[in-house]
Amino acid sequence: MTDMRHLASAFVITAALSTPLVAQASDEDGFSLMEEGARLFMQGILREIEPALDEMEEFARELEPGLRDFAETMGPALKDMLDKVDDWTMYHPPEVLENGDIIIRRKTPSDEETAPENEIEL
Repeated sequence: MTDMRHLASAFVITAALSTPLVAQASDEDGFSLMEEGARLFMQGILREIEPALDEMEEFARELEPGLRDFAETMGPALKDMLDKVDDWTMYHPPEVLENGDIIIRRKTPSDEETAPENEIEL
């Protein structure tokens, strides 16, 4: 998640640098007052979001083994299923039965609801 922190920093800096500068008065360091204000503002934002980024990093570390295992176990089965289904709009959402089975029902022409011609849909 260090990459996430770098990404957030890059985003914030890019946003700050892309805004037009109003004041052009320079101080001794060569920064205009607007640039200095933007820099301080961005530092403050980064300090504020750092705890959230740390939590996200820890959460990602906890999820990684489970997601990796899921991808290795279910990946081939999901790929097979995706290869067999041409158009997902022809199927109802998956249903979980009481016994734990998951079914995906194919839609029939009677499942297609058509609005009456004279009725205006809001």
